[in-house]
Amino acid sequence: MEKVLKIFSYLPNPRVWKAVIAGNICEVSVEVIGDKPKQLGKWLWDSNPRELEEQEMSEDSPHFRVGKRGFSGALYKTDDFLKAHPFGTVPAAFSPEGNIGVFESNSILRAVARAGNHSTLYGSNNYEASRIDSYLDAGLVFAREAQVYLLEIETLTKEGYKRMAAAYEFYVSGLEESLSNNSYIAGKDLTIADISFVCDFAQFLREGHYEEILKNKGLDLISKNGPKNNPKVFSHLLDLSSREEFSSVMGTYLDWYKKE
Repeated sequence: MEKVLKIFSYLPNPRVWKAVIAGNICEVSVEVIGDKPKQLGKWLWDSNPRELEEQEMSEDSPHFRVGKRGFSGALYKTDDFLKAHPFGTVPAAFSPEGNIGVFESNSILRAVARAGNHSTLYGSNNYEASRIDSYLDAGLVFAREAQVYLLEIETLTKEGYKRMAAAYEFYVSGLEESLSNNSYIAGKDLTIADISFVCDFAQFLREGHYEEILKNKGLDLISKNGPKNNPKVFSHLLDLSSREEFSSVMGTYLDWYKKE
């Protein structure tokens, strides 16, 4: 298969899975390189990332940077990496030639869908594509809130909980309405809106691993009554995640939830 993107990221990362799943459907290759989050400080962040030798990891290195968003301590990023990715974050995707950087998971997802030239995955016309973008934008707001929620759950305040609960309710109620009228989120065909939803929502449901922490704060799981209140959303998640194009990438990520 034709390789259309290379992605450098911490692994596993559901946000990266979006692009890989789209690649499976479009029959194009997406190369993923990375390591566990705590190990990325031992890597050279570049269009051709690699593990560093011990002697290369010092403050004298021309690639030495101080970790900021999401990372602390020393990181090693080339100038070319920062030209391609000015925000310096991962996942970081590169064109096959390595000279064009694409960042933010939904933009990386779009890039794969465009390169794959699938007839319906990113809509069959400009209006359908814009409608799909609308869902991706709505999902991005939800995913951002979910990321903060999960990262801060051990020190979560009631205000933070209410903010996440409101974002969740707004997002799933809109999807439930969409799925009440269509087989898929944006219409009659599977699109990247569905792919993005599955990966972001599966990650949000990891709140279930922190149920005891929430209980100790006098709080319930935000998704506790989800299957009852929004059955089409949860059914859609489980249906898509069981399909080969998805399950071959997601592996056992949702198995714990399916057993609940």
